[in-house]
Amino acid sequence: MAHKRVNPAVPHGSPRASAHRPGLWVGREENPYGYAGFVGLKTRDPMALRERVEEGLSYAALVRLQETLAIPVLELARLVSIPARTLTRRKHEGRLLPEESDRLLRAARIFSLALELFEGKAEAARRWLSEPQVGLGGSRPFDFVRTEIGAREVERLIGRLEQGVLA
Repeated sequence: MAHKRVNPAVPHGSPRASAHRPGLWVGREENPYGYAGFVGLKTRDPMALRERVEEGLSYAALVRLQETLAIPVLELARLVSIPARTLTRRKHEGRLLPEESDRLLRAARIFSLALELFEGKAEAARRWLSEPQVGLGGSRPFDFVRTEIGAREVERLIGRLEQGVLA
């Protein structure tokens, strides 16, 4: 794995900054919950993250991840299993349910892993997540994010690729 570059102007482990400024990120070894920044959460404490998920993340968290992933909001809603009509209701209410929040944070985690795989190159990570992968039976990694077991398979594939094992 290539050396990770750190820019003092970017907050340590700031994933949102890294997604928009390729090459400026800190990997999961140094900041295992850094992906929470993709939905606007500042804490990296797992207990605080759990509490925030149980409260339900704000609708703005969904919009923030949608902007980072550079996909239409309805596509992100589909990836985290929120029907379009429900999404409209959540927007009006300003808050997601805990289950929806958990799935949103899961999507952020997978993007973070892909971003690390591609050494901070956000566009390459987005493209890889959006294209069919042989190691997933020809399915897109984004399609696997809908379930925890699917997300784990994407994580395993990323792990194999990091180790140089062809999918």
